[in-house]
Amino acid sequence: MKKVIILFFLLFNTLTILAQDGFEFSKKVDKVTIPFKFINNLIFIPIKVNGVELNFLLDSGVEETILFSLEDKKEIEFSNVEKITLRGLGSEDAIEGLKSTNNVLEAGGLKSSNHLLYIVLDQEFNLSSHVGIPVNGIIGYQFFRNNLVEIDYEKRRIIVHSDIEKNRKKIERKFEKVAITIEKLKPYIINTMSIDSVSFPAKLLIDIGNSDALWLFESRSKLIKVPVKNFEDYLGKGFSGDVEGRRAKISKFTMSKFEFNNPIVAFPDSSSVRNVKMVPSRVGSVGGEILRRFVVVFDYTNGFLYLKKNKEYFAPFNYNKSGVEIQHHGLQWVQETVPLQTVPRVVLEDPYTSKKDKNTSDFKYKFNLKPVYEIANVRKNSPAENSGLQKGDIIVSINKNFAYKYSLQEINSLFKSEEEKWIVLEIERNGKILKFRFQLQNIL
Repeated sequence: MKKVIILFFLLFNTLTILAQDGFEFSKKVDKVTIPFKFINNLIFIPIKVNGVELNFLLDSGVEETILFSLEDKKEIEFSNVEKITLRGLGSEDAIEGLKSTNNVLEAGGLKSSNHLLYIVLDQEFNLSSHVGIPVNGIIGYQFFRNNLVEIDYEKRRIIVHSDIEKNRKKIERKFEKVAITIEKLKPYIINTMSIDSVSFPAKLLIDIGNSDALWLFESRSKLIKVPVKNFEDYLGKGFSGDVEGRRAKISKFTMSKFEFNNPIVAFPDSSSVRNVKMVPSRVGSVGGEILRRFVVVFDYTNGFLYLKKNKEYFAPFNYNKSGVEIQHHGLQWVQETVPLQTVPRVVLEDPYTSKKDKNTSDFKYKFNLKPVYEIANVRKNSPAENSGLQKGDIIVSINKNFAYKYSLQEINSLFKSEEEKWIVLEIERNGKILKFRFQLQNIL
């Protein structure tokens, strides 16, 4: 499965930003550690909202805190609620939502009071099916604003340090310090990139909620041109619908003293970004596929980003070579055989010898809920489309293994393989079982 990009730029029918406190330490400590789940280059953390634990996407590319998929969390109470409309990345119409104030959010040893929430009412807007775990919200600026937020992608943990001189000096000794700006509650950085042998500075949003390496907007600069060798692709989903565009490699991308050759870049089409109000001079975003190669520390208060290489720094830039997008499509009961953990019987034959009973057929059946996967999108002229696969096909098996034995992340990794592997999918379509075979194809 290709990386699912979760990128949200929000425009509200009212742009009033109410006074909020951000997250503060609830005990007399100067740091807390929060483990996270890392899926498709995206970070998911648990946060309690008014006493009820929810799962949030951590996204530096959003201004406010957004909730959705709350049908199973009806016990949450909200105050001061009013209706609004939400509009953002994507080409479709705005959607209906709610705004609520005076909420309490808690994460680890951090607490935010008087927290403003935006609530999406459309149940069709659901990130859970795209990442394989329950997702109930997105949090951005308010999580980063007060403290030094360290993201250790390799160890899958966030360490929030209090913004004091001792902590800043400790970080400065170990990390590369890079200046950033905070504009309209989002972080921006000036980098250098080369396209078709032309190098130029580029102001980019630092967006950990974008799973790609880079997004570039052609309409924002005459120097940004899609390389000749490219392909059309589905880039992800925003509040206002699907995001389409092209993918290609550019020659070079440099962030501070760190240089990357031939990163894979997404170029969203103009209709997908028409609702996005950008800050002056911004030409794109730098996302998780670049940032995951570092330990990253955000210092919003003082305007700095700290970077330190990790073991993934030299990892290759890959993409979905199959052309098929897969998502969760509910759950199924699966019968599995489980060996009984029993002590073997000992049969006495005479006073001097003994042997174990050779009957090893002790087992039992149990039923477990397992994921069902369906094809959500098929790229035009891709190996998947050319083999005959269609949107809506239910996947039964992958390379002769039942599909439910894979996680969504494992399928994603398989389809991004560096090798041009052969893939055999057994699918269910209109009640019939069909088999399709195709080879992963590197076209960049």
